[in-house]
Order: sequence, then C-alpha cells, then structure tokens
Amino acid sequence: MSQTPAFWAVIPAAGVGRRMGSAIPKQYLDLAGQTVIEHTLARFIADERISGVVVALDPADGYWNDTAFATHPRVLRVDGGAERCHSVLNALTVLANRAHEQDWVLVHDAARPCLQAADLDRLIETLRDDAVGGLLGIPVRDTMKRNDGMGRIAETVERSSLWHAYTPQMFRLGLLRQALDAAVAAGALVTDDASAMERLGYAPRLIEGHADNLKITRAEDLPLARFYLQQQGRI
Repeated sequence: MSQTPAFWAVIPAAGVGRRMGSAIPKQYLDLAGQTVIEHTLARFIADERISGVVVALDPADGYWNDTAFATHPRVLRVDGGAERCHSVLNALTVLANRAHEQDWVLVHDAARPCLQAADLDRLIETLRDDAVGGLLGIPVRDTMKRNDGMGRIAETVERSSLWHAYTPQMFRLGLLRQALDAAVAAGALVTDDASAMERLGYAPRLIEGHADNLKITRAEDLPLARFYLQQQGRI
C-alpha cells in the first residue's frame, strides 16, 4: 500500500526587504504586537495537516531566536541563499532527509501574514490529488499597461487571462526540488516556484483566493495588514 503523502510548509525568509526602507528585515517588523513572520507561521502551526515548517533564514540573522516559534518542535531553521529560489532549494534539500519525494510542500512568503484558513484549506483540498500542483492567486482586475522602458506606455495588455500569483504554492517535494535545481543550474533566478515548474513543461493549477493575502512590501502595507488581521479576528 502506498503511503499517504504528508504536507510540509517552507517559508523563505532570508531577504532584507530593501523596498520597506526599514532598519530591520520586514519579516521582523511589528504587526499588532507580533512580528510579521510570527503571524505567518501561526497559520501553518495551527493547521494539524502540516507535519512541519522549514524556515530558510540568512545565516547571520540575529532576530529569529527572539520569535515565538524559534524553538517550536514543528519548526526547523535552515540557511537561506542569495535569492528566494536558493532559499527554497536549501529548505527542500534539508527536508528531503525527513520527508518523501511524493509529499506535498507548500511554499509561502514570510511577508504574507494574512493568509486565511479558508484559502489554505481550499488549496490543500483542491490539489491533494492533482498531478502537478498549483498556487493561490486572484484574477487581475485593473487595466494593465506595459512600460516601454522610458516611463511611457508601450501597449495595453489584455487582462482577461492574467492573474496575480500569490502563495502558498503547493508542489510535490521531489518534483519541485528537481525543477528548482534545473532553474538554478541554468542561471534562471525564478521569483516563484510555479515558474520553475513551468520551465519543465508543467502547467500548475490556479486557485482563486482572497485579495487580503497581501505581501508586505512597502511601509503602507503594514496598517493594511493590521486591518485585514482584525477583520479575520486574529488580533
């Protein structure tokens, strides 16, 4: 009898968040009395389907040990890399020592603290038997323009088939590791895991989530994230 695949989460958190203009990495900024990454991790720790969480951090990170989950038994710290894809690959390499190739891995941005439990549930239940895997996202609602490189519009892009790619992005451990290995070897610094899968010819499934699953990138995102957490009853 084949083993039922387990579910694992990977949180790449080795970045410094330069666009925030903050003295500390954005994942450690205060958000309603907790750090951003603590809110993010809490969602996965609360889900009993998640066997464990691997957090990829800068080797010189001096903030992690002060967080609520630094010594949690289901959380494992690993060294991150220069880019997101390197951090995820490092996490998968370590995870491969305790997980199976057919296990599912949910890669989620550390700076997305407002993931709804309903969206996480929809992702897992929709994809658990999928041949490829997929990701949360939302269809583009705004009119999209392409920049000509000089600050003027080159064209208006048809938006009907465009989506914003969110996280978590959920793929099999073995296949995602293979895809990221191939991307890194080719010098393709993919900015999300679906892109690595696409390079191998796979078509990940798009699953519509909620727009409040925002990625904190700029200072004005913090009060918005606080509002979303309040609306969700999490603070």
